[in-house]
Amino acid sequence: MSEAVLSVSGLTAGYGGGRMIVDGVDLSVAAGEIVTMIGQNGAGKSTVLKGIYNMTKERQGDVRLDGASVFRLPSHEMLRQGLAYIPQQHTIFPKLTIAENLAMGGYLIDDRSLLAERIARVEAMFPVLTERRTQYAASLSGGEQRMLEIARTLVMDPKAIMLDEPSIGLAPRIVDQVFAVIRGLAEAGKAILMVEQNVKKALAASDRACVLELGRIRLQDRAQALIGDERVARLYMGMGGAA
Repeated sequence: MSEAVLSVSGLTAGYGGGRMIVDGVDLSVAAGEIVTMIGQNGAGKSTVLKGIYNMTKERQGDVRLDGASVFRLPSHEMLRQGLAYIPQQHTIFPKLTIAENLAMGGYLIDDRSLLAERIARVEAMFPVLTERRTQYAASLSGGEQRMLEIARTLVMDPKAIMLDEPSIGLAPRIVDQVFAVIRGLAEAGKAILMVEQNVKKALAASDRACVLELGRIRLQDRAQALIGDERVARLYMGMGGAA
C-alpha cells in the first residue's frame, strides 16, 4: 500500500468528566483508498472523527497529514492543510442558493480567480447541482443535499475527507449514488475515511475496514475479507439500515 495521507496514532477522545469514549485508536488512509469504520451505536465511531478534527473537549495522541502533525491545529486550519470533515447532520445553508453554498465552501480561499476555477471544476463533477445552481439549497432532496455537502467540501481540494454516515436517511437508490460519488473521489486520489451504518454497501465500496467496539479497534482487514467474516455478518449486517 502507498504511504498514508492521513495517519492517526494513539487517539483518545472524550467530552469531559474524565471518561474517554475513544481509547487508543490507530489507523491510516492512503491516497485513493476508502477506509470504513463500522460498529454498534455508541461504539465511539463519530467521536473518532471529531477527535481527529479537534472537536472534542479532551483528546490525546497524534494526527498526521502527509507526514506532518496537524493534531493541535483548530479545525479550520486542518481544512486549510487539506483535511475535510462532513458530519452526519446536514450542514447546507438552506436559505442560500446552490451557487452560494459552493462559494461558502471556499471561504478560506483569498484568490478569487482560484475560487472561481475550483467551483467550476466541482460544478463539472455534479451536473445535477449545476443545472439548479440558482435555486435555494432548501429545495434539494436529502440525497441532493448530501451531494451539495460533498461538492462544497471539494472546493477546498482536500487531500483527505472524513464522512460521518453519508447514507443516513437516504432512499436505497440515492445511497448507491452517494457511494458511487465517494468511490469516484477515491479514484481521483482522495483519501477517504468513512463511518457508516449501512455495512454491506459501505464494505462493498471500501478498500479496507475496521470494527470499533467500546472505543477501540478490535478488527482491521480488507473490506472484502470482512464481508465474508461470520462475526461481522452476525453482529453488523443484520442491523437496521444494513440493507
